Amino acid sequence: MEQREFGRLGRKVSVVGLGTWQLGADWGEVDERDALTVLEAAVEAGVTFFDTADVYGDGRSEQLIGRFLRERPDAGIFVATKMGRRMPQLAENYSLDNFRAWTDRSRANLGVDVLDLVQLHCPPSSVHSSEAVFDALDTLVAEERVAAYGVSVETCAEALAAIAHPGTASVQIILNPFRLKPLEGVVPAAREAGVGIIARVPLASGLLSGKYTKDTVFAENDHRTFNRHGEMFDQGETFSGVGFEEGVEAAVEFAELAPRGATPAQTALRWIVQQPGVTSVIPGARSPEQARANAAAAGLPPLPDTTLDAVGDLYDRRLRAQVHHRW
Repeated sequence: MEQREFGRLGRKVSVVGLGTWQLGADWGEVDERDALTVLEAAVEAGVTFFDTADVYGDGRSEQLIGRFLRERPDAGIFVATKMGRRMPQLAENYSLDNFRAWTDRSRANLGVDVLDLVQLHCPPSSVHSSEAVFDALDTLVAEERVAAYGVSVETCAEALAAIAHPGTASVQIILNPFRLKPLEGVVPAAREAGVGIIARVPLASGLLSGKYTKDTVFAENDHRTFNRHGEMFDQGETFSGVGFEEGVEAAVEFAELAPRGATPAQTALRWIVQQPGVTSVIPGARSPEQARANAAAAGLPPLPDTTLDAVGDLYDRRLRAQVHHRW
């Protein structure tokens, strides 16, 4: 597995990581032993980067990773967590006192003294431009509660505001063949500033796997059912903001671009890995087989220019009008 320098952190992480939202909640049930088996399979496949958050299963995801770290202290895992969604989304709640409380809880859940990376979890837009907020984050570093901090964002404008702060180590943003806008401004700005880019929602909530039809039904406790139109949180988190039926049709076209021996999901991950400036992509996995297949995407041959051009054409024809102006 290729390991890439994580910008200002001075550390390397696997170019394909593991997102662990699905191990906490909102994707249906995953029992504890199955979750630990997924983590083990990812590590055995070369993954050294886990991404989680304090609200995934109300801390369950962090706790499962903490247990795994205790059982596998030799695995060399870099863990990024997120904070800020445990209270009403008001800018005034992003304070030093709350940051201390939130990071104390995450440190306890993960069983570590210092968090490798803490990220603001898609806060109100004004937070990304607040000097007081970033001063408070600098204080967390000075107090050795966290080694570094970054942001997870919904929009490109939020990402650019965060990159402007000299202490920002990373930006986590939705980037996949159905969401190309970050390539225009955010990724180049991050490269210039030495800020890491974590590509999230890389398979557009599974659309890019090519496994769904317009008749697919998801569980009631799956966000692909209850947040399809942004009912609970930003619509961009579900199917990258693409309408489900249109996304299914576009996914059929995308699947035709997969090279011999690669699945559509692996092709999407390979496409992300090839974008200059991307540090790591964090697909989720509900089974060891998925974790291994995702990791294997890092070893695929680079996609040819004809495929890259075809992805851009597909986006322009089918999806740009839906998502480009919103995020």
